[in-house]
Parts: sequence; structure tokens; C-alpha cells
Amino acid sequence: MPIQDSPETISRLRFRRWQVLLAICGFCIFFAAVIFFGIGRWLVMEDPLEKASAIVVLSGAMPARAIEAGKLYREGYAPEIWLTHSLEPAETLAEMGIPFTGEDYYNKLVLIHEGVPPEAIHVLQPPILNTADEIKVAAAALTRGKGEVIIIVTTKAHTRRTRLLWRRLAPGPGRAIVRAATGDSFDPRHWWRTTSDALDVVREALGVLNAWAGLPVHPAR
Repeated sequence: MPIQDSPETISRLRFRRWQVLLAICGFCIFFAAVIFFGIGRWLVMEDPLEKASAIVVLSGAMPARAIEAGKLYREGYAPEIWLTHSLEPAETLAEMGIPFTGEDYYNKLVLIHEGVPPEAIHVLQPPILNTADEIKVAAAALTRGKGEVIIIVTTKAHTRRTRLLWRRLAPGPGRAIVRAATGDSFDPRHWWRTTSDALDVVREALGVLNAWAGLPVHPAR
């Protein structure tokens, strides 16, 4: 006949199982907390500044990105500034009969206000829908101009995804220096305190995952 464990032995085995389960749960909670509190800082990734062929202002977050580009221009980091031309919201507004000049137009006005001469400002073509498109047109412009380095100005939470997209989508030997607008209010250490920062983290985390996966999710048209 099989030997049955004593009640004391069964109790000890159950206790050990609970210990293991609690240890696993504790590790999972700790790991989740590390990710939660650290993801804001992880998303922010800037490169050291150096002289470049041009400064590229990614669309969005007006006027912070353009202001930062103007500052870098005044400090002599590049002889010209490139703007991208977004299809939206101009296309949607055009269907409603509402004219919209375009974000690049207003970014140009901001740059002129910041002391950048109009002849140093260029709008890249073709029009873009998202950051991946912007990376492609900037890389193509760098190749045509036979430059070696550009400075891409974006916002803090967007820096890591921008760098990742450049590595995946920009052919050729050209390099990109990714910089964040100093006027951006994003708080990487306490991103959960405001809805705008929390939305930035969620959007950028999903964007990084999409880039890692090979960009299977495309922008809606």
C-alpha cells in the first residue's frame, strides 16, 4: 500500500507552494513597477550635438519643435532647416470646403520669428502622413544633398521611436542626430501625473512595438 503523507507534511508542502506563488507574484509586481515607473525615461533618447547639413523639424507639437530648430540654427549647428509637409488635416478640411495653409507654413513663420532667414528654410516633398514618411523624405533629401548628418528635432517621448525608425528606414551612410525640444513639458519621471504625458507614453510605446514588429500597422487614410 502506498505510504500516505502525514498532515504535517501536507501542510508544509502547501506552505512551500504558497511561498513560491507569493514569490512569483512579488517578482511580477516588482517587474511591472519597474517598467511602469521607468518607461517615461526609457522613451527619451537624445544624441550628442554636432555640426550637420540640416535641421529637420518633424511635424506636430507646434511651436516647440520649430523654436528648438531655430535655436540650433542660431547656434550654428546647420546652415538650413527642413520642414515636412503633412497631408492632414488639409485633405479632410478641403473635403469640407475649408482652406488650411498647412503646418509647415506656420512652422516657417515661427522659424522666421526666431531669426532664421526664409532662404534657409525648405519644405521637403512628397507630403507625409506619419513619422515613418518623414524619416524617408529626410533620408532621401540627405542623400540628394550628399550630406552626412542631419539633426532631427522632435519631442522628448518621441525621440526613441524616431531613432528606431531612422535605423530601419533610412538607407545609405547618412546619420541622424535626434534631439528633443527643450520647451517640451513632458515629464519622463512622473509621466502618469498628467493625461497628456500618459497619452504620449501609451502612443509611443505602441509605436515602438510596431517598429520592432516591422511596421505591420499602417496609418489610416
